[in-house]
Amino acid sequence: MIDKTFKGVIGKDTGKSELPCVVWPESVTVLGTGKAVKVSGTVDGYDFQSALLPTGTGIHMLPIKAAIRKAIKKDMGDEVEIYIKDRL
Repeated sequence: MIDKTFKGVIGKDTGKSELPCVVWPESVTVLGTGKAVKVSGTVDGYDFQSALLPTGTGIHMLPIKAAIRKAIKKDMGDEVEIYIKDRL
């Protein structure tokens, strides 16, 4: 169990994908790896299962899919609360 909460702003991945995402600066310390990690949790209370993806700069990003953004009524530039419950 991971059981961590953090806040972040939905922004674009600075890599090639330009996915809407939230960056988690403490991810490598908490997860113990710089590789992709499948997780479950919530975004503003909305359940999700996804992968925390490495950014190549020693942190992870969580892609925020369009369906989630629509459900929570948030978009690029909005702050969200992320709860990472567990590793899958």
